[in-house]
Amino acid sequence: MKLIVGLGNIGKEYDETRHNAGFMTIDRFAERHAFEFNKQKFDAMIADGIINGEKVILAKPTTYMNESGRSVRQIVDFYKLDPEDVLIVHDDMDLATGRLRLRQKGSAGGHNGIKSIIAHLGTEKFKRLRIGIDHPAKQKVVDWVLTRFSSDQRTEFDVGMNEAVDAIDDWLENDDFMKTMNRFNKR
Repeated sequence: MKLIVGLGNIGKEYDETRHNAGFMTIDRFAERHAFEFNKQKFDAMIADGIINGEKVILAKPTTYMNESGRSVRQIVDFYKLDPEDVLIVHDDMDLATGRLRLRQKGSAGGHNGIKSIIAHLGTEKFKRLRIGIDHPAKQKVVDWVLTRFSSDQRTEFDVGMNEAVDAIDDWLENDDFMKTMNRFNKR
């Protein structure tokens, strides 16, 4: 069983903002696989299905970004998952818009959603798929992450989102995250 969590903030005011890159990517993945977010539990919107003979759970925490770990912990505990079977999809300001970076584990790197997940799981050993949203030139970080992409940036981000969904599919197909990292981190 695999758990794939997209990070973001709930509410219309946050739709399509940079900080919701995880939500948008998980939505694209769900669309590709005809999964429906039709359950509300574990402080999250949940979709699930079978891919390559394995149950896959998609989650979008409804706790807001800074408390994402509370939701992730509930799901991990309920399904008795190993944190190494968890993939977190989130935005990253240190990457150009639409660029991907996959990691097997590591620190939060200043991302509050990841900090919360590390605190609630008690480990840094969970997979991450970071999607670039660029760094603000002159804006405050908090304002930047809550803005929407320009049309040019949105085109770049859409390419990155599709590539991110391809990367998730690759991992689910070969069940070897290192291979997936080697394929997609070079792009």
